[in-house]
Order: sequence, then C-alpha cells, then structure tokens
Amino acid sequence: MNVLLIGSGGREHALAWRLAQSPGLDTLFAAPGNPGIAEHATLVALDPADHAAVLRFVNDQQIGLVIIGPEAPLVAGLGDDLRAAGVPVFGPSRQAAQLEGSKGFTKDLCARANIPTAGYRRVSSRDEAALALDRSFGLPVVIKADGLAAGKGVTVAAARAEADAALDVIFADAGAQAVIEEFLPGEEVSLFVLTDGETLLPFGTAQDHKRVGEGDVGPNTGGMGAYSPARVLTPALEAQALREIVEPTVRTLREEGTPFSGVLYAGLMLTPAGPRLIEYNARFGDPECQVLMARFTGDLLALLLAVATGRLAGERASFASDTALTVVVAAENYPGTPVTGSRIGGIGAVEAAGARVFHAGTREQDGDLVTAGGRVLAVTATGTDTAAAQARAYAALGHLTVDHAFFRRDIGWRDVARSGEPG
Repeated sequence: MNVLLIGSGGREHALAWRLAQSPGLDTLFAAPGNPGIAEHATLVALDPADHAAVLRFVNDQQIGLVIIGPEAPLVAGLGDDLRAAGVPVFGPSRQAAQLEGSKGFTKDLCARANIPTAGYRRVSSRDEAALALDRSFGLPVVIKADGLAAGKGVTVAAARAEADAALDVIFADAGAQAVIEEFLPGEEVSLFVLTDGETLLPFGTAQDHKRVGEGDVGPNTGGMGAYSPARVLTPALEAQALREIVEPTVRTLREEGTPFSGVLYAGLMLTPAGPRLIEYNARFGDPECQVLMARFTGDLLALLLAVATGRLAGERASFASDTALTVVVAAENYPGTPVTGSRIGGIGAVEAAGARVFHAGTREQDGDLVTAGGRVLAVTATGTDTAAAQARAYAALGHLTVDHAFFRRDIGWRDVARSGEPG
C-alpha cells in the first residue's frame, strides 16, 4: 500500500520510522517532511493547506491511506475533503477536531456529558474576562486562548497582574476568545487512545515536560521532552480515566453526529479527587509520539488503517516493557524567535551510542544539516526503567554538536525521584 504522511516535525519522523517497518507498506510519501523523514519516505512538495493539490497527488499515486500528523490540517478539514473523495484518513473530521481547535467546545462538551474537568468561564471580550476573574475563581487561575496555539497558549497565573497580562495578549487580536479555568492541583499525565468512533483502544501513556527550564520553570513550550510509560497513571487510574472521561467523550460525539476517528490525546491532571481532563488534542503529541513509537512493537500501518476504515474492533496495541525517554534539543531563544542556520553534527555518533534521533526543525543547506526551527531534534533512548533510559539519552547527547542550542537536563525527573533512583 502507498501511504501519504502529512507533516514535518519530530512526531512525523517517529511515525515515518515506525511505518517504514510495516510489511504492508509499498511506498511512503511525506509532505513536506524533513531531512530525517527523508531517510524513510519520498518527500513531496505539497502544501497541506491546498486540499485540491493533495487530492490530486493522492489519486495520481494511488494512495491507500493518508495520515495527518499535525493539528492545523485537521482543524482546516483536510480529512473531510479526502474522505469525501473516498480516501481512508487517519485523523478526525473538522468538527470532531474542535476538541483541540476550541477549548470552549471541549469544556461545553464536558458539561453536557458530565466529564470531570476544571470549572470554567468562556469569555469573548477583555471586559467580560475581567468580570470573570473578579467573580469566578481565585488565584492561581488558568488562562487559555480558545484556539490552536502549538501547546503554548496556556498561562497558569499566580497573581492577578499575570492573568491580566495573559488576557491582554489574547484580546489584542480582533475576535479572540478565551477560557478562564479553575486551577487544579496535582500531577499532569498524557493518555492516548485510538478510536474509530465506536471501539476504543488504549495506546500508551506518557509524561511531557512543557516548561522551557529545568525544574519546570519559565514559559510553556511545545514540549522539551517526555517519557513513557507514565507509571503515575496506575492501571486503576487509567481505567477510571477511560470510563469517566474518554468513553463519554467518544460516545457523546458519536450521538451528536460528529464521530471522532483517530487518536485522542487526553491531557489529565491527577488530583486528590481522581483524574480530571485538562484538555484534548486530536493527534499524537510531540514529543510524546517519539517515546510511544520507540516502545510500540506492532504493525503501525495495519493498526492506523483499521482506525481509518472503522475496523478497530479486535485489534491490539503491543508495547515493549522498557521505558523510552526523549530529550528535545531546541534552538537558542525558543520558545521565542529561534536562532536558525546553525550547523548540526554528530548525529551518527549519537545513534552509535544507543539513541535514536528524530528530526524536527532541521534542513539541508550547502551540504550541511542546520537548525531550521524552535525544536530541532528529539534524542530518544530506551532502558529498563526511567533512570536507565535517562542516562542513555543524556550520554548519547554528549556526542551531538550544534551551536546556539540547548536542552533540559532533567527530563524524567519526577519518575526518577518517585522511584528513588539516581539521575
């Protein structure tokens, strides 16, 4: 089967790497891809926003499955246009993708389906937001832009001035909306579930590290590293989250005529009262996908095709028992405007040391590999536990050479500390 993978990040490199191992794959195409993805796929100069061009390519190349990696094409309805032409797609419809595209949509669905989440107020003006802050919640309080923000549209404000500043940024744009939420204490964890709209198949857990600085300080990013599995989400807590959060979500969307097909990424807060939904994403996380693919041992193409064609019932997802841990190498100034164009060296030595390198913001320039975005690489290793995977990843990172770049040196710290392991 010929497959088209949409995207160009570390998530898509991890998917391409695993898809290339599927026995049913004939040719893997990627649009637009990156130099790492090019090791496993034929890169195509397609703009995912040009739906007609994508559809022409799909027809010309007899594509049997389109896998949409990032959120923007999903929210823009690329999957809808492909399905209307009879093309199997892994990824939800435009309307179902509003679970990620609109924080307010998700919060209202939670209210209708009695899904445990934080209290909230939707606001559509700066004045309305000020009233909500005065009357609804104390401090700390969570401010969210109601739209796609690449994982960076959330502020946890400990002071009123910080909340006001976040709202000023959001409402600087005409027509902006925001969600103001109650702060939930606890530990955050990610749960991934494949669904064809009827069947649910749990697809692993992970813990991301959103803040840019060690010790979880500084602004939010798209993710500075992750590990899987997240054992803090015990089997009992995972079953509770599936029963009280994910299952009602899929059932409600189906009953309301907008069934969700693809991967549901539930961001959960483990509170003293049990798991609470923080947010949904309508695609694999990045960098969580890298650690999930490092542990996945099945046929990824067959499984994603089963989702896309409504045949998920009876399928299984198999994972190695080892822990996988990934460390993101980011360009200087990230999550602000990154410094790009720096030469990257030593990837072969990193992989010879036992890690796998997934490309994100890279490009080829005059025969060299150089930085081309905020998050540049994800160095991923496995081990018998989190401490072992952490040690292997950081040892391998010592072989990487790249100017004007940085990485956190404490990825996995919570699980290492919880286990009493050195690291």
